[in-house]
Amino acid sequence: MSAVATDEAGQGTRALIFALLALACGHMLSTLLRTIPAVSLDVMAADFRIEPQALASLTSVYPFAFAAAQIPVGAAMDRFGVRPVSLSLLMGTVVGAIASGFATGPSSFALGQVLLGIATSGMLMCPMTLAAKQLSAARFGLWSGAILSIGNIGMLLSSSPLAFVVDHYGWRAGFWISALGGVLVALAVFLLVPSQPAEHKDDSSPLLQMIEVLRLGFSRPLRGLIALALVSLATSLVLRGLWGGPWLMQVKGLSRVEAGNQLAAFTLAMIAGPLCVGMIDRRIGRRRELVASTHMVGGLLLALMALGAPHYLVSMLFGVPVMPPLYDLVLFVLIGIATSAQPLLFGMSRQLVDAQTAGKALAAINLAFFLGAALMQSVTGAVAALAGLPAVLLFMAAALLVGAMIFLTYTSSHT
Repeated sequence: MSAVATDEAGQGTRALIFALLALACGHMLSTLLRTIPAVSLDVMAADFRIEPQALASLTSVYPFAFAAAQIPVGAAMDRFGVRPVSLSLLMGTVVGAIASGFATGPSSFALGQVLLGIATSGMLMCPMTLAAKQLSAARFGLWSGAILSIGNIGMLLSSSPLAFVVDHYGWRAGFWISALGGVLVALAVFLLVPSQPAEHKDDSSPLLQMIEVLRLGFSRPLRGLIALALVSLATSLVLRGLWGGPWLMQVKGLSRVEAGNQLAAFTLAMIAGPLCVGMIDRRIGRRRELVASTHMVGGLLLALMALGAPHYLVSMLFGVPVMPPLYDLVLFVLIGIATSAQPLLFGMSRQLVDAQTAGKALAAINLAFFLGAALMQSVTGAVAALAGLPAVLLFMAAALLVGAMIFLTYTSSHT
């Protein structure tokens, strides 16, 4: 290869990396917006004059709208390309963040959450789609983990930094700052992401595309992956984005900033986790067993956290009224690492289907991730109202264990 060709290839690689980083920042903004209620649920509920559990259930309209928009947004990327779709979604995110920040009650806040759910629905698909088109399967596996890790930085921003903002400037400031972030990310995408014609256009209706994705998701090869995807990302997002803060403040008596610090450690584990799990996967080469075992461990750790509540088994065994916050901190970090195997499900889906349906398989896994988050957020709100926060953690632990068992039942040891 000539020096000129080598230089051009290097420039192309750098341009692709910068484009992926810009798009991944959109996913980071999405995770920030999704997890704002984790450290502000109590003050938001007081402002709206409703119970925190009712507001928690209300916030589930965000992931439901997010999940519902997956297929239409994917079709738009096929038809128009990644860059224009990403820019449109970012502008919608700015509008949704401003609307949420100016909400005066449950109805107007729900409207803002629906707008945000639709607008952020493609923030993960945009960099994933660009990476899938431009990178080999091996490099795609590495970058899918990197994209999720970058996205999880948004949850780091919504821990201690957001707690400080909420304490000093109110919960609305979190949404207004996010709106400004949306403008900055849109500028980065405009400057760094190339305008490329779509290589494949599916002219079928969104309804037919949805049916095809659902059919593929229910098919025998993907059934186990879909079952685990429904509870995998949902558990970490709902714990980090909704119940982690109330658990630490209400059950463990921490201040908002102290709870934010613990959630920051949880988030750091979620940032490092996908990269660590990816390296372990490449070293041992037993992806099915790695995915199942990490999720089972995550379920057991969640159960141990729940049983550390006042008058529950672990607290009673240690002879203390309630397990100390350090106990939860250690478990949060371990849970963050254990539940970080989600990118491997993307890689497994590509192995189980042919090239013509690989895109729809990725869409099916992505849809399951966020539909599962919507369902778990809604259901755990009801569980919290009926049985309290320890029951919420036990419910999520059981969901992880059941999902892992179904995954093992429907997948082959050769996967």
